[in-house]
Amino acid sequence: MISPVRTAIFPVAGLGTRFLPATKATPKELLPVIDTPLIQYAIDEAQEAGIERMIFVSHPSKSAIERHVMDDAKLRADLKARGKPQLARDLQEASFCPQTDDVVFTMQHDPLGLGHAVLCARDFVLPGPVAVLLPDDLILGQGCLAEMVAAYQECAAGHMVAAMQVRPEDTRKYGILSTTGRQAGQMIKADGIVEKPSPDVAPSCEAVVGRYVLDASIFDDLANQDPGAGGEIQLTDAISRGIDRVGLAGFRFSGHRYDCGSKAGMLRAILHLATHDPEYHDVLEEHGLRQSSAKAA
Repeated sequence: MISPVRTAIFPVAGLGTRFLPATKATPKELLPVIDTPLIQYAIDEAQEAGIERMIFVSHPSKSAIERHVMDDAKLRADLKARGKPQLARDLQEASFCPQTDDVVFTMQHDPLGLGHAVLCARDFVLPGPVAVLLPDDLILGQGCLAEMVAAYQECAAGHMVAAMQVRPEDTRKYGILSTTGRQAGQMIKADGIVEKPSPDVAPSCEAVVGRYVLDASIFDDLANQDPGAGGEIQLTDAISRGIDRVGLAGFRFSGHRYDCGSKAGMLRAILHLATHDPEYHDVLEEHGLRQSSAKAA
């Protein structure tokens, strides 16, 4: 079955200030979770979901992302010459070919918000709904976007957001869904999103995380939206504007989400992967982490 969602947008223009000085020269999306950059996990997830066109909304200072994403024939040739043909093949399989793959890079020159980053991709999207993936949100386990796309075909809502339950005291860290109480499988109908509410006014504990499947009308709503706090155009505001017309649903994904935009979240993700790889068990045991990490996983 052909996917109804043909385009994925990756907003990767942010400066990654929480990881300075590591991100002074290396984009945060290329920081490795053990040996795989964050952006690669998001790309693999989009490919698993059947996405045809990948649009990277980047910044001129972050050309290293394009170098990572696209094939490097010279590097592969050098590896082969050094007797490492398997490594060359692995790199080729993980890269996009400019002749055969549908990949677009466009620039967000000024930090005007997530909504503005999505709007920067407008001229390049294929017809129909679009996916947005935030690489900072690493979701391990079953492919979140593939689950969402499959559910989207049965969903009456034009906008779908990945959602997870959080503790009441953590609602102030997320956009929180105002739910209608209707739930069908992993989908939860919603009639609004409240941005970072305190626990005493939060409409639920259903937090929105960095995966979206959005009706194409999102671009008109973003284009006609006034900037909010800090002069930024917020994606959440544009989604809220379209609820009465196209609907909104949260999707409780099966995988486990790690906030790799924070140092603690990145460490949790690394420990999770290390716990499940025998190669690192001795290292974890040396530091007394094997047992506690296994329980946390």
